[in-house]
Amino acid sequence: MADAMTESTPFWRSKTLDEMTQAEWESLCDGCGRCCLVKLEDEDSGKIHATDIGCRLFDAATCRCHDYANRSKTVPDCVTLTPEAVRTLPWLPPTCAYRLLGEGRDLPWWHPLVSGDPETVVAAGVSVRGKVHANEDEVAEEEIVERIVAWPLRWPKAARGPR
Repeated sequence: MADAMTESTPFWRSKTLDEMTQAEWESLCDGCGRCCLVKLEDEDSGKIHATDIGCRLFDAATCRCHDYANRSKTVPDCVTLTPEAVRTLPWLPPTCAYRLLGEGRDLPWWHPLVSGDPETVVAAGVSVRGKVHANEDEVAEEEIVERIVAWPLRWPKAARGPR
């Protein structure tokens, strides 16, 4: 009976982040694109500020990386998420599945692994689709600070609570 229960229990509820296969790990990404937005750190306070500027490899229409396999070579400061990184990165969005599971919480109703539909991320207002001003190569470096926005570091109202 315990084996039957384990088989029907989703992997994210039965495994730790460290125990997941590469495929399971990758499937946790909901494709929202929030982690691909340029972030600025206040040198004095250490506070992280999100912008509505995408990484140079970010495709704002699909909310995916143009060259995911080679992203760290092309963008040296691109952070590869690992279980250890998830436990220490202060800038992961509060809606991020890696962060939620790392904090012992469950995936929300809009996550594609729960809903079965990648569009629920958009419906819940979690996706950055339609919210990205430009990619970092299209904005002068001194203008990026003018693009600071609060929404990437908040839960959208539509995403709160069960549906």
